Formats: sequence, C-alpha cells, structure tokens
Amino acid sequence: MDFGTRQRITLQEDSAPYLPSHVRLMFDKTRQQWAVLAPEKVMWPDDISVEILRKCDGTATTRQIASDLAEEYQAPEAEVYADVLEFLQEWSDRLLVRSVMAAD
Repeated sequence: MDFGTRQRITLQEDSAPYLPSHVRLMFDKTRQQWAVLAPEKVMWPDDISVEILRKCDGTATTRQIASDLAEEYQAPEAEVYADVLEFLQEWSDRLLVRSVMAAD
C-alpha cells in the first residue's frame, strides 16, 4: 500500500460536505469574528465563507447549499453554485472539508 499519495476527492452537486473532527468553526469573542481551527492552523474566513461552512453538516448537498445562499442573497443560482463548489473543492483539497454522497 502506498501511503505517500492521496487521491483527490472531487466534489459534485450531490456531495454532502462536512467539517472533519479535527476542524472547528468557532466564534472568537475577542476579535468578534469567526475562526476555523485546524491542527497548527487558524484561518479567519470572510462572512460568505462562514455562511458556506456553517451549512456543511454532512446532509446538505453542495447544490442545496448554493440554492439556499442564492435565495438568501438574491443572486443567480448558477453563479453561486460555481463559487460554492470552487470554495468547497479548495477546502477539500486542503483536507479542511470532507464529503459524503447524499442519499437518494
């Protein structure tokens, strides 16, 4: 078994993203902003990123997340979906988001 290579997970519209146990989204009261905590990392996501991450519960699909955000922000769903998928793919590639395939 080759432990040196990792196969890239490609997110799709029916992927249901979630934050793995080693990643936490927490509100920092001192700085009055959200932080993403991971081993040896602290990230300060912008408001839209926080909205996406808060919806990553392992049951909502990328398509549902984008649809909800498009409705909330009254934006074109196709554009929001492309942005959400790109964001989540980047975070997945960095091992900060995982995904399961949604049940039919």
